[in-house]
Amino acid sequence: MKKKIKNKRDKLTMKKDRLITLAIHTYPKALILKGVLESQGIAVVIQNVNLLKPVISPGVRVRIHEKDLPHALEILETDPVFGKSEISDKPQKNRILIPIDFSDYSLQACRLGFDFAATHQAEVVLLHTFLSPFSTGSLSLTETISYELKESEEHKLLFAKANREMANFCEKLQRLMTDGDFPSAPFIYRVCEGVPEDTIILMAKELNPSLIVMGSRGKTRKEIDLIGSVTAEVVDSGNFPVFAVPEGFTHTCMNEIKNIAFFTNFDQQDLISLDTFMRLFENYSFGIMFLHLTEKSDAWTEIKLAGIRDYCQSHYPGREIDYKIIGEENFLDNVEKLFHESAIDVMVVPNRKRNIFARLFNPSIAHKMLFHTDTPLIAIPS
Repeated sequence: MKKKIKNKRDKLTMKKDRLITLAIHTYPKALILKGVLESQGIAVVIQNVNLLKPVISPGVRVRIHEKDLPHALEILETDPVFGKSEISDKPQKNRILIPIDFSDYSLQACRLGFDFAATHQAEVVLLHTFLSPFSTGSLSLTETISYELKESEEHKLLFAKANREMANFCEKLQRLMTDGDFPSAPFIYRVCEGVPEDTIILMAKELNPSLIVMGSRGKTRKEIDLIGSVTAEVVDSGNFPVFAVPEGFTHTCMNEIKNIAFFTNFDQQDLISLDTFMRLFENYSFGIMFLHLTEKSDAWTEIKLAGIRDYCQSHYPGREIDYKIIGEENFLDNVEKLFHESAIDVMVVPNRKRNIFARLFNPSIAHKMLFHTDTPLIAIPS
């Protein structure tokens, strides 16, 4: 009789501990959800990951113990990314996304991003992403491959370290704001595991921010690390306005930006990007210099540039407007020389989302300039 009762209890315990599928997402979003749940003490297993290319896995299952289901559902209902919350209900203009890695140039990006947020009465979302070497987990060659990252002590330590560093960074920001040394704006933070550029793009799709502000390395360091730049990948996605702030940029607030260089090819998309840019930065006073790259300058090019200047003076009165034509030969060096001579503070580049082959064999102007110069870049989708 006792044996039967024990077996019955064992079966009930097994039923409570069985894994159930909470959600099916892409790999980056599954990792974000996993990080959210694990931060609340819920063990998570992800399954059905493409071993060769995990980032493109279309149907990754996020599984939890059945006993944790009520708590997990409560978290999802209140989470800013996966449920209805204060963030998801706010209009687009009230969200600024700032990915950080706790470096000095991340702090500089925060300074400008918080300044922009304070002017626009926006809320800042700080995002830190870490890539765990244990993200492939322990594998068993069965029909469904299980990734039990929760069992890895090293993985838990990495996650705890990332959260601790984020908490320290936020405390530092709060002290600077309290002392009046930093622009004051409301903010929250998110710590996620995953490929940084993919996680940033995914988070941007969820939050729909009006602007992403990111730090980027200085020119010398970028030339050493041309492949794998997180900022370049986010810029190349072409879905959101991105303000890339290079290491060593000395301006501490948006009002210090006085001269903007805007690249144009005279098409309708450029005017749309110009309008988007002017609506985002209408609260700031700056002059605009339109730049056009061409193999050979002619009278028609001059006429079109003058037409854009007249258009801006009509639609955006009170601003100093100028234009320049730059030859395509050695244009990177010519542009950098012009930036120095004309005291250009920031360049603005209309940016179209392109497929991977176009990006590999014919990089956009935004991509080239991001790696070549230490001038801040604002990429505007068109």
